[in-house]
Order: sequence, then structure tokens, then C-alpha cells
Amino acid sequence: MTTVLVLLVLVSATVAALYGASRLLSGAPSAVGLMPFESGMAPQQHALSRYHARWYAITILFLAFDMEVFFMYPWAVVVADMGAAAVVEMFGFLSVLLIGVVYVWREGALRWT
Repeated sequence: MTTVLVLLVLVSATVAALYGASRLLSGAPSAVGLMPFESGMAPQQHALSRYHARWYAITILFLAFDMEVFFMYPWAVVVADMGAAAVVEMFGFLSVLLIGVVYVWREGALRWT
């Protein structure tokens, strides 16, 4: 218990010291420093207006396939040991990802013209 308490105190002191050093060493922000990318040029449009809404749906599609691959490799290693329960759980997981793919398809993100 005392080890956990000592660790908590050390972590808290480190975070407080880093925060204090950051506040102490940072100067007042300049007008140029507050602009996007600190380029010194006035922005021509809002930062979020540059991207078409279709790209957000494509991001969901990418995340669906990324998570599928991320969880399929470890599952393939242990599926023989776990049996049918692992197969049922994986099909449940894949059905949730399929819902995301169907949503992207309905939004029209897979049309490239």
C-alpha cells in the first residue's frame, strides 16, 4: 500500500513540476503565433470547411477495416483453443463492423465520381 502511495506522490509531483515549468517558461502568445500553422498569413477559409463530408465516411470505413485486422490476428492464434465461443464472438464483432461499412455505403462514400 505504501508503494502505491509513494508512486502516486511521485507521479503527482512530476506532473505538477512539468506543468509549472511549462507555465513559467512559456511567453505571452503573439498574434502571429495564434494563427493557424503560425504562417503569418490570414486564413482564407474556416479550417473545417476544406474537407468534404464524404471523407469522414471514408474514415469510418478505414477504421472498420483497421480494427478488423487488429483483432483478427490475435483471434486466429487462439481460436483453436477457445472453440466455438470464439467463432461466435468474432462473428458478432464482424457484424458490428459490417454495420459501419453499410453506413458508409449508404452515405455514398464508395462512389468516386
